[in-house]
Amino acid sequence: MKRFDQNPSNIPQSLNLLVSIPILSLLLAVNYSTAVAGVDAPVMEQGIQFGDLAPGRAIVWSRADRPTRMMVEYAFNEQFAHSRIIRGPYALEASDFTARQDLIGLPDGKDVYVKVWFEDLTNARSKSEPVTGRFHTIGKRDDIRFVWGGDTAGQGWGINEAFGGMKIYEAMRQVEPQFFIQSGDSVYSDGPIPERKPAENGQIWTNLVTPEVSKVAETLSEFRGRYKYNLLDNNLRRFNAEVPQIWQWDDHEVVNNWSSTKDLSADPRYTEKNVPTLIARATKAFHEYAPLRPHDAEESERIYRKLSYGKLLDVFVIDMRSYRGPNTSNLQTKEGSDTVFLGETQLNWLKKELKNSGATWKVISADMPIGLNIGDGTVDNIPNGTPRWEAIANGNNGIAAGRELETARLLSFIKHEHINNIVWLTADVHYAAAHFYDPSKAQNKDFSPFWEFVAGPLNAGSFGPNSTDGTFGPQVVFSKAPAVGQANLSPYAGLQFFGEVNINRDTKAMTVDLKDINGTPVFTKTLRAEQSKD
Repeated sequence: MKRFDQNPSNIPQSLNLLVSIPILSLLLAVNYSTAVAGVDAPVMEQGIQFGDLAPGRAIVWSRADRPTRMMVEYAFNEQFAHSRIIRGPYALEASDFTARQDLIGLPDGKDVYVKVWFEDLTNARSKSEPVTGRFHTIGKRDDIRFVWGGDTAGQGWGINEAFGGMKIYEAMRQVEPQFFIQSGDSVYSDGPIPERKPAENGQIWTNLVTPEVSKVAETLSEFRGRYKYNLLDNNLRRFNAEVPQIWQWDDHEVVNNWSSTKDLSADPRYTEKNVPTLIARATKAFHEYAPLRPHDAEESERIYRKLSYGKLLDVFVIDMRSYRGPNTSNLQTKEGSDTVFLGETQLNWLKKELKNSGATWKVISADMPIGLNIGDGTVDNIPNGTPRWEAIANGNNGIAAGRELETARLLSFIKHEHINNIVWLTADVHYAAAHFYDPSKAQNKDFSPFWEFVAGPLNAGSFGPNSTDGTFGPQVVFSKAPAVGQANLSPYAGLQFFGEVNINRDTKAMTVDLKDINGTPVFTKTLRAEQSKD
């Protein structure tokens, strides 16, 4: 067992990884900057992150330990010749000393080398030791490669340094993706992380712990502490310094299965029983630590957005959490306030953007699967009572009802507007799966067939598989999950998964791989691009 005090710089010796000289230099810069900084200089314990890579631009994020101004230098060579220096924003207590800068005017198809430091706000203007990173802007002749997954540090399975830390992030880094989609549950604010936790086969899992993760998150400081905890992991910081990320969220950034029906009155872990208060604090922490590009004042906390990668790919990030109605039995026969899932504003945005997309492939990044039954206890809160549902499906295998009505409208729109090459990517259920939605085997048949791929967990308990709901005809082509009777397996079991997508610039084919904690493929599917029917 180990408690964290201040400096997370020790590199686990159990990471038997071959690291190139440039990456080793980067790793040392990230992990040992505090050791050489002056005692009065700012410190950058959380490293740097890149986010929302798009043509000509990318976000760079970092955090200091005191009031400072962020400084960013970037160039297109390791020597930083002909570099540009940007005087970035202030990092103040109101944002927990986090800051982000949008790099704009970036050329396509270039390696971008970035150096970040902070200058304190005293007359001495002391500077932190810089932290360096790099990423690649996607060129017009480049193939596209990205990875996705979700569910990090959940169910008490945190950073086990003896195991090598959250080493699936190193496996993802090794495939050299151009970006990463964080599909939600980036932290588990409702899951305490103990120093020791029994695992399968009599093993003991030992966690790095901090005060903020030793209990459920209630205060703003505790929600912030969840993100800082994950950034103690060497694998994650190294990954962040190379791979731009696209973040969305789900429930555990706040509390399990939250909606307007969430009731914490009987949960003794919480002294703060007001769920809207917890949502407000969790939302602020999420937007402080996520390297996403802030939306404008129209809706400053908006998460759903589109990121375009030329004529080959558009990524549509949707938010299945913020606008939903209450979790109910989900069997309503007509749409109303209690069947809302995406919400009409977001749904209309998604329809419009899909229709107007000129990209060959349209990836919808969802925080929950469409056709899996995901429960939330019972409506009457008694054993064997009426099921309450957390996601879209309602377990009745019938025609669309409840939240399925909204989804049915979306899928019908996609069909009748002849929008092709749509692929859904998600996480949430803590196992790997490939689903083919077949209208010929569905109760609701008014849609075009499509694929949905599920990856995760990245570093959390392994569960599943979930049962399917036949409304939209999901066919389980592949799944890999714990054996029957097993649940909440630790990363020792090896059932941690991420997804990798490769799109060939010449053939336009998309290949989807589901990979395990070591980066070994467990399933591969190649999809051929359909030509427009217009």
